[in-house]
Amino acid sequence: MSGNDEILCERRGRLALVTLNRPAALNALTLGMIRALDRNLRQWESDAGVGVVAVVGAGERAFCAGGDVRALYDAGLSGDGDFLAGFYREEYRLNHRLHAYAKPYAAFLNGLAMGGGVGVSVHGSHRVACERSAFAMPEVSIGFFPDVGGTWFLPRCPGRIGTYLALTGTRIGPADMMAAGIATHYLPAERWPAALAALENIGAGASAKQAATAALDAFAAPAPGPCLLAEHRAEIDRVFAAATVEEMLAALDAETSAWAGETAAAMRRASPTSLKVALAALRQGARLDLKAALKVEYRLSQYFMRGPEFFEGVRAAVIDKDRRPRWQPENLAGVDAAAVEAAFAGGAETALGFE
Repeated sequence: MSGNDEILCERRGRLALVTLNRPAALNALTLGMIRALDRNLRQWESDAGVGVVAVVGAGERAFCAGGDVRALYDAGLSGDGDFLAGFYREEYRLNHRLHAYAKPYAAFLNGLAMGGGVGVSVHGSHRVACERSAFAMPEVSIGFFPDVGGTWFLPRCPGRIGTYLALTGTRIGPADMMAAGIATHYLPAERWPAALAALENIGAGASAKQAATAALDAFAAPAPGPCLLAEHRAEIDRVFAAATVEEMLAALDAETSAWAGETAAAMRRASPTSLKVALAALRQGARLDLKAALKVEYRLSQYFMRGPEFFEGVRAAVIDKDRRPRWQPENLAGVDAAAVEAAFAGGAETALGFE
């Protein structure tokens, strides 16, 4: 086994197995982890002895609960703009590398996948859920937006599911992950050792991804409920087809269900700026390829790194944990079209290049 303390890599036959190894921090991604994973992916892609790459999270609580927002918060307080720029630049390049990866890449989602953890799973060819799996993109609740390619993959979920998940941060379980296309397979956790063992024998070559699919199919089972997305699909598609965030909230307020009330409350807790920027980004992302969407996301990431919303959101959720963010502006009416456009208007310093 090789790697540093935060990310462990081992070879099992033709399988390269990665373990994200920060269980006390829910395996949140540090810049060092991003760099280590990227470096190993480069090596394995050209290594004929590697047929499949698989990644798991240490412990049972989380696959990876996001990026290291504490490090980003500290960098913002200290004025370390190079770190704030470099973290997102390298993370987004890693996301694209996974999307374009020539070999099967199977993320075994043993627990919670949020934010950056979604970025190192959903772009891979295979995403395996179990009974402990959960997914969320709660960025609007901390004054950010659904990044790591979220503006590209969420609009490609069925109907308006992606918009709903992005603007509410709703956490979903394995049945919903399958319904949304976030997971490609459901395997009970007790079958994972056998499934990983089967991947050890996958050869490199043009048919490797199909062979990996067949290997996982052999251990797959129907995902257990509940499937909340199916239960509320009609309301989701109706409400989140509205043109503006304000119209979505008005539609929710007109409903009488508990679901509508909870959904509206979640949106009203989020940053008004984040809600409007996220909706605009999702609509752009629906028309872009992943590389172009990530370029837009990088501009947006640097906009939020320059402003107060992200740092106030992290303060309220992670630092002080008072859950009382003071958003600026404090309501949707204060976020006009010009403010949204400004988020997308980064200069040359916010250009993201790919190798």
